Amino acid sequence: MGQNSWGRTQLGRRSLIAGVAAAAVVAAAGCSTSKTGEQPSSSNPGRSLFIGAVTMPETFDLVTNNDAAIPQVLLYNVYETLVKIDGDGQLRPLLATAWTVSDDRLTYTFTLQSGAKFASGTPVNADAVMKSLNLLRQTGNAVIKARHQMVETIEATDDKTLTVTLSKPSQEWLYSLTSSSGVVIDPDGFTTLATKPMGSGPFAFDSWNKGSDITLVRNGSYWGTGTRFDKVTWRYFKDANAMNAAMLSGDLDIISNVAAPQTLPQFSDPAKFTVLEGTTNGEVVLGFNHDTPALKNLKLRQAICHAIDRQAVIDTVWGGKGTLIGSMVPPTDPWYEDLSNTYPYDVEKAKQLVAESGIKNPTLRLRVPSLPYATGAVQLLTSQLKAAGITLKSDVLEFPGRWLDVVYTKGDYDLTIVAHVESHDLGNWANPKYYWHYDNPTFQALMAEADASDEQTAIEKYKQAAKILADDAAADFLFLLPNLIVTKPDIHGVSPNATSLSFDLTTVTSKLT
Repeated sequence: MGQNSWGRTQLGRRSLIAGVAAAAVVAAAGCSTSKTGEQPSSSNPGRSLFIGAVTMPETFDLVTNNDAAIPQVLLYNVYETLVKIDGDGQLRPLLATAWTVSDDRLTYTFTLQSGAKFASGTPVNADAVMKSLNLLRQTGNAVIKARHQMVETIEATDDKTLTVTLSKPSQEWLYSLTSSSGVVIDPDGFTTLATKPMGSGPFAFDSWNKGSDITLVRNGSYWGTGTRFDKVTWRYFKDANAMNAAMLSGDLDIISNVAAPQTLPQFSDPAKFTVLEGTTNGEVVLGFNHDTPALKNLKLRQAICHAIDRQAVIDTVWGGKGTLIGSMVPPTDPWYEDLSNTYPYDVEKAKQLVAESGIKNPTLRLRVPSLPYATGAVQLLTSQLKAAGITLKSDVLEFPGRWLDVVYTKGDYDLTIVAHVESHDLGNWANPKYYWHYDNPTFQALMAEADASDEQTAIEKYKQAAKILADDAAADFLFLLPNLIVTKPDIHGVSPNATSLSFDLTTVTSKLT
C-alpha cells in the first residue's frame, strides 16, 4: 500500500476563512539570545524577510510544551517530519520519500531521503529518526503521548529504512506525524530543546530576543531545495494596531495573522498589499469544566448554548469574519457535518432550561486568556447569559503562561474561551484528563472504534462522535477563526490555508530574491 488519503480536504463545500493562534497578546520581557546554525552564503545573497505576529513562544521546547506559537515558527522551517501536510490538507513526503503499510495496518515502513542531514552536518538516518520518535513518545506532553500510545516498536532496519509497528491499527497515527508529534530533532539538540532548536529544515535557529523577535537564518547546507531568504525575523507585537502600523510603514513583509479583522480596509490597495483569506482548524470554543458541579447538569449546559448569539459574537469580536460551527470539526475534515444549528439562539428556551435544571441563580467563573477574540467576547457573553438568568464572574489571565497554568493545567475555572488550532483534534474530547474533564464512555468507545476502522467506516463513526459532542452540549463551539494574512505584493507562495500549526516558509519567495 502507498500513501493513504486521510489528508484530503473538502474545500468546495462552503466558503471558508480561517485563523491560527497568533491572535494573542504577548507579555514577555527581558532579553536572551543564542546562536547556532549555518550563516548565509555571501556568494548567493538573498534578502531578509520580516514577519509580524502577536504571540511569542515562552520556550522552544515543543516536545513537552503544547503552545501553538512554537510550531508556528519551527515546524517545517527548522524541524522537519517524515511526512507533512500541505496547504490543501494533503499528506506529502518530506524526510520520507515513500512509505508502505502492511495489510493488517500494523506495520509502517519508511524510506528516508538520501543525503538528508541536520544543520549541524549530522546525517538524518534511520537511527536519528528512531531516537527522535522515541523521545517524543516517552517524554512528550500529554497530547503527543496520546498520539503515540499505539506504537509498539520503532526499528532502524538499515540506514535509510525505518520500521514502526503498532499494537492496533490507527487511522490517525500517520497523520499525527505531520505535527509536533512527528518532528525529527538532531540528537545533539535533545538537551537544548528549550533554547536552541536543532533540525534539518531549510532554516536554522539564530537568535531569540524575548519580548521582541526571533531570527532564523538560511541553512546553507540544506539537503533539499533551499530558501532564497538569508534571514527571517519574526517580530512580535503586544498590540494588533502596532503590528498593522509596522506593515503600513513598510517595516514588515508579512502579517502572519491579522488580529484585528475590522482593520483590513487599511490594506485594500493592491499596489501596496495582498490580502489572503483561507481555511483553518481553529475552533474557538467556550469550554466547560465538567468537574464543576453545575456544569454536570445537561440542561444548564444546553441553556448556555441557547443563550448565546454566536453570529453576534463573530460580528462583535472578529469583524464578522468567521464560520459558525456546532462541534469540534472544521469543514475541511472529511467527517464534517453542519451542526451549527443544534442549539439556535433562543433566550426564552434558555430561561426554560435554567428553570428545569433546578439550579437557583447559577453563577459561573469565566476565566479567559488575554487573546483578542476571548477578551472581546466577555462583555457580550456576560450580557447574553444574564438575560437567561445565568451570572458570569470574569477575569483575564495572561496568555500563554498564567492561562496555561491556572486553566489548562490546574483546571481552576468554570468556563473559558480559547481557539484550538490543532488539526484532527476531535480526539481530545476522549481524554477525561484533558482540561475540559469531559468523561463520556460512549464517545470514547466510538472514537476508539473509528481510529481502528477502515477509512470510510472511520469517517462515519467520527461523524457520529461529533454529533454526540453537539447534542451533549459538551461545550459551546462559537466559531471557526479566520486566517487573514497580509503581504507585500512582491511576496509569493504564502499558503492562505492554516491546515497545520506551521507558518510554512518553505514555499515563500519574493521577486526580489
